[in-house]
Amino acid sequence: MPYLQVHLTSGDLDPEAIEDACFAAGAIAVTFADAGDAPILEPAPGATPLWPSVAVAALFAADTPEAPLAAALRSTLDRPSLELRFESLADRIWEREWLKDFRPMRFGSRLWVCPGGQPPPLSPGDPAPVVVWLDPGLAFGTGTHATTALCLDWLDGAALAGRRVLDVGTGSGILALAALALGAAAVHAQDLDPQALIATRDNAARNDVSAGLSVAPADAPWGEGYDVVLANILAEPLVELAPRIAAAARPGGAVVLSGLLVAQAEAVAAAYRPWFDMEAPRQRGDWVLLAGRRR
Repeated sequence: MPYLQVHLTSGDLDPEAIEDACFAAGAIAVTFADAGDAPILEPAPGATPLWPSVAVAALFAADTPEAPLAAALRSTLDRPSLELRFESLADRIWEREWLKDFRPMRFGSRLWVCPGGQPPPLSPGDPAPVVVWLDPGLAFGTGTHATTALCLDWLDGAALAGRRVLDVGTGSGILALAALALGAAAVHAQDLDPQALIATRDNAARNDVSAGLSVAPADAPWGEGYDVVLANILAEPLVELAPRIAAAARPGGAVVLSGLLVAQAEAVAAAYRPWFDMEAPRQRGDWVLLAGRRR
C-alpha cells in the first residue's frame, strides 16, 4: 500500500508543535531528522535534544487530498506561506531497509561480518575466513561505524582461544559473536535495551554459538574474572563504569573501550589508569579505541 509523505523544515517553529499538527491532520507517523549538519553525539542522561533545524516527514494515507491537508497544516501552525513538499511513497519492508547499505566487511586479516546470504568475497591467498552472520534488527552494530570497526579489528588480532569475555552494551551482539567465532570459550553480553538482547540471542542462534553465550539486562550481575572486557558505548558511561569494569577484569586481563571521540580519549583513559596500564589510542576518523591491561 502506498502512502503520501509530507516534508517540511521546522525553521523557527517548535518541532513538537509540527508533530501535533500533523497527527491532528491524520498522520500515521511523524519522523524528525537533522536538516543541517549538527549531530548530537552524547546527550545528557534523560535528555532528548533535537537539532537546531529539524527536517520533519509525516506519513499519511495515500488517498489524503494534498490541498486540504496543506491548508490544515498552515492554519494550525499559523504559517500561511509554510513550504511543504509532497511525495508518493511506495510501501516497503522497512525493517529490512538497512540491507541496502550492508555488505560483507573484513576486519583485520580474517574476520568477516556478513548479512545472510552474502558470503565474503575472498581473493586467492586470503586466509581462511572467520565469518559472523549478522542481522542487527532494531539494535546498534553492524561494523559500518568506526567504533565497532575498531573493536572488530582489535578482536581479530587478539588471542581469544579459551578466554572468557564480557561485552558491556552488546547492541546487536556483533562483538560477542565475533569473540566466540574467534575462539572465546564463553561470552557474557549485557545491554540496557531489550531489543539488543533479542537481537543478540537471535544472531547467536544464526551463528550456532548460543552454547557459549549468556545474555542479561545491564542491571543483572556481571560476574568477575574475565580475560577480556569489551565496552563500545559512550564516553560518559565509560567513565562512570570504570570501577565496575575494573572489578570484572582479572589481573592481566584486557579492557577494550570504544564509542568515544578523539577529544574524549584522555579523560576516559585517566578514569581507567588507577587499575589498567593503558595503551596508545587507536584512531579511525574522529573516533578512538582505548585498550589496556589490568594490573
